[in-house]
Amino acid sequence: MSEPVDAAQFAFELGWKLRGLEAVLVGGGWRRQGLGLAVRARPSGGGGGEWTAVGDDGERRETRTADTADEATAQVQEAFGMKGWRPQPPPPPGWQRFTLVHCPVGECPPYDDARYERLKAKPPRGCVAEEIGGYFGLCCERPGERMLDAVADVCLEVRENYGLLMSDLGIEKLWGWSPDGTDGWGAEIVGQLLLMAAERGPKLGYSVDDLVRFLRTAAGGSPEPGRP
Repeated sequence: MSEPVDAAQFAFELGWKLRGLEAVLVGGGWRRQGLGLAVRARPSGGGGGEWTAVGDDGERRETRTADTADEATAQVQEAFGMKGWRPQPPPPPGWQRFTLVHCPVGECPPYDDARYERLKAKPPRGCVAEEIGGYFGLCCERPGERMLDAVADVCLEVRENYGLLMSDLGIEKLWGWSPDGTDGWGAEIVGQLLLMAAERGPKLGYSVDDLVRFLRTAAGGSPEPGRP
C-alpha cells in the first residue's frame, strides 16, 4: 500500500478515535450539536480503488461508497439534504471558468439586496447568478484567451450595464500561490488582488491611472505607455 493511502487511513482512524473520545466526554453523540455536518473519506480497501465517506451531523450518520473520495463525499452531503460538491471537468480550450462576488469593502450587501434584481434577471452571457456565502455572485464560463481577459470582460459588462464593480474572485487565502499558468488558481489570486485594488484605490484618492502607473513602475515596466 502506498504511503499517501497509509497516511490517509491513519488520519481517518485517528479522527474516529478522537470522535469516540469526544462522545465519551460529551455524551450521547459523535460530535456536539450545532457544529454542522462533518464528513470523512477513506479508501475502502480490498484493492478495488473505491472510497467510503462517513458523515455525521450530531443526530445521525450516513455512509456512502463510490469510485472517488469526491463522489462518496458528495453522496453523503446529498443524503443530508445538502448540495453535493463534485469537481467539474475543465472548460473547453479558449474558455475560462470563474466566480465573481460583489462584496465592496465595508459593506458586503446580502444576496437579496434590491440592487441585484436586474442582474439576477439578465446576467451576462455565460454567467449564472448564485448566492455565495450569503453574498451575490456570478458563476461564469466565458470565452477568453486568458483568465484575466475573460474576468475583465464580465466586470466591464456588469459595471457599464448595472453600475456595480465586482471586486472578488472568491479567493479566501490571498497569500496562497500556485505557479499554474495564466488560467489557473494563481491567476485567480492575481485577479482578486487587482480587483481589490481597483475598488479600494479610488476610495483613498488614487485614480485608475495612478494604479496603472504604480504597476508599471514597481514591476519594472515603463511608467507610461509608449515611453522608454
